[in-house]
Amino acid sequence: MVNTRPMRIPGRWRAGYVLDYHTLSSVYLGDDEYGHPMFDTKRSEVGELLYRLKYRLDKGALDEIVEVASRFVQDWNPRLTILVPVPPSRARVEQPVHLIAERLGTTIGIPVRWDGVKRVKDIPELKNVYAYDERLHLLDGAHEIEGSVVKDQEVLLFDDLYRSGATMNAITAALYDKGAVEDVYALALTRTRSRA
Repeated sequence: MVNTRPMRIPGRWRAGYVLDYHTLSSVYLGDDEYGHPMFDTKRSEVGELLYRLKYRLDKGALDEIVEVASRFVQDWNPRLTILVPVPPSRARVEQPVHLIAERLGTTIGIPVRWDGVKRVKDIPELKNVYAYDERLHLLDGAHEIEGSVVKDQEVLLFDDLYRSGATMNAITAALYDKGAVEDVYALALTRTRSRA
């Protein structure tokens, strides 16, 4: 069984959680022969699973991720009618957030609505933008809400990695203000140690 340390995350949603930190420590070891920095990184258990899925394309990690996330949602027990994944910030052959969301929705018994939120404006990856206000500026108008999908729904807004909360907060605000949702609950698998 995967150990987690759930933490509340502040935001406009009714309630939100992240299951654990992504990394526990990272020590610079020096540069390799090509001049690339090397690190000895220790991740939380769920952080390691997410790393394997996202960066090593190890689908064997998917079952464990879904098991731990679904167990948490079932224990938390918010009223939910649909799961809406945060649109990915970067193009990949297979999107980890989609793989996890699809399986999570099936496991907890609610439909996954990819069409509830769409990214309609290209923005740089926010992990390279450190000022929270700048992130909010970049996110302004970046997502479109499909009201016919989300209206009056109890939404589980799902993402794999939480940093500052800017993206999830921007989407939550749009879900309430433009989508007329009943409520939003937020869940992310891991969070960075830096809130910047």
